[in-house]
Amino acid sequence: MKKTIFVLMISMLTFVGKAYADISFGVSAALTQIDASGTETEGTESTAGEADNLVVIPSLFVEYAYSDTISVGLDYIPLSADVSKSTKKRTDVESSVSGTTTTTSTSRTNEAQAELNNHVTLYSNYMLSDTMFLKAGVAFVELDTNESLGTGSKYGSDDIYGAVVGIGAKNDNIRVELLYTDYEDISLTSSVARTGVTTNNKIEADLDTLQFKLSYAF
Repeated sequence: MKKTIFVLMISMLTFVGKAYADISFGVSAALTQIDASGTETEGTESTAGEADNLVVIPSLFVEYAYSDTISVGLDYIPLSADVSKSTKKRTDVESSVSGTTTTTSTSRTNEAQAELNNHVTLYSNYMLSDTMFLKAGVAFVELDTNESLGTGSKYGSDDIYGAVVGIGAKNDNIRVELLYTDYEDISLTSSVARTGVTTNNKIEADLDTLQFKLSYAF
């Protein structure tokens, strides 16, 4: 869906740009704080965790000015970004007693790192003055779960959406922005249940980002 939207928006903006010559494009670099929290449920057991990362993320944008006050645009991030600054790793030890003094222990090592790919933002800017503006938009991103779990669980990927709000300032070709994106709640069910558990494992998580963004428009 995101690829279809991206192609349609590029086509539309290109057409409008040819017609009115009010189109611009540019490059950006955003210092981005990524924060995530969630729980993994295995049968009747739940484990909570948090992850964060501070990264510089580049992007490309194309924008059309409807008037001196309102413009719409599309921002695309060509690279992926890790949700956590390091791979999360946990070792669980399960013990069972067979009615005697002998205990059998099973050690399971779980490693996980979520990754954001193909991030697209459709946005609109509203000028408050000659230099200051407000931004609002909708973000689309693919979340990939790169896991190696001793439990045998596999979660795959999911498309998630988010609401973008922010404020910015521009001077000639340079603009700076402070942007907040709140993504929808994430719910993933594993394709494989843990050994001895009939219910497939489930992850529920919340994700948001805060960006300080510097852009140059050509």
